[in-house]
Amino acid sequence: VQLQASGGGLVQAGGSLRLSCAASRSIASINDMGWYRQAPGKERELVAVIRSNSTTDYADSVKGRFAASRDNAENTAYLQMNSLRPEDTAVYYCNAHARPWGSWYYYNYWGQGTLVTVSS
Repeated sequence: VQLQASGGGLVQAGGSLRLSCAASRSIASINDMGWYRQAPGKERELVAVIRSNSTTDYADSVKGRFAASRDNAENTAYLQMNSLRPEDTAVYYCNAHARPWGSWYYYNYWGQGTLVTVSS
């Protein structure tokens, strides 16, 4: 597994969760890292992206509530989710444009997903 996502769970509306996405030791460097989510019956959507220089962009639906960050030394990204709403319920996936050790090339990697359930 190249990316390991964790931190999902059940939370009441208004609560907070922090997701983590850790790259395996086979990954040498990472450019952009993204957080996506997929709710039941819906398409996967981009939630947040954090670039190698730590600049960020967010979907309008989460602006002001979610914050992406990363630890480049640990090849780990985080998504702090505050003021959660029932409509935030989804499986959250992390994504990384990353270069494995021994390669000159960057590839697109996906984590396995972590379920976030927000109760009303």
